[in-house]
Amino acid sequence: MWYKLKTNKAIAKRFKITKNNKMIHKKAGVSHLLTNKWDAPQKDQYWRELFKGDAKKIKNLLPYSTR
Repeated sequence: MWYKLKTNKAIAKRFKITKNNKMIHKKAGVSHLLTNKWDAPQKDQYWRELFKGDAKKIKNLLPYSTR
């Protein structure tokens, strides 16, 4: 009997796949205490694209999230 693959929920909360099939994740240090930090981090700059090698490893843990 075949079983469905399980999605790693910790990874699913931390990473997203864009419509162009790129893997992105949030940068560190943008959750609080932003008044004393540099003003450049805007909403779109909170997310960073992963390197291709790292993205392949993470996509294996998210079997059903490919588009």
